[in-house]
Amino acid sequence: MDHPAGYSRTQIILHWITAIAILITFLTHDAMIAAVAAARDSGTAPFPTLHTAAGMVAFFAILIRLWLRRRRGAPAPQGAAFNQMAAEWGHRLLYALLVIVPILGALNWFGGLQALEPLHKYAGRGLILLSLGHALMAIFHQVVKKDGTLMRMVRADG
Repeated sequence: MDHPAGYSRTQIILHWITAIAILITFLTHDAMIAAVAAARDSGTAPFPTLHTAAGMVAFFAILIRLWLRRRRGAPAPQGAAFNQMAAEWGHRLLYALLVIVPILGALNWFGGLQALEPLHKYAGRGLILLSLGHALMAIFHQVVKKDGTLMRMVRADG
């Protein structure tokens, strides 16, 4: 598949929706713990919580993004071979966690599979750390390397 020069407007919007939704899930994690405790005490599950709603938004946004990426492609990684490989595998891991973490959360919350809660929690922490690293690398490329990498996710191609 040919690599486009940049991302489409839809890909960019979905990227930022995903980023905001993931940030919301991170910031509402403690509230979700309180909701789980309340549900355990009362025998009911409050829904939707901000955490679960943001998780569902992130999940559906990432599914659409993956479909668009498969259909339209993505810009080729830049730089030396090692950097290209690191970018490719970093994105693969990021996409995998963006799918896996909400599925684990849904199976735990809606499916009642409480045994998955620790896995959801630690995978979620990994997602946050990887997302932070992703953002820092984008900023590094923009500010230090000045190669325009960050601008590809700000300005649409064509």
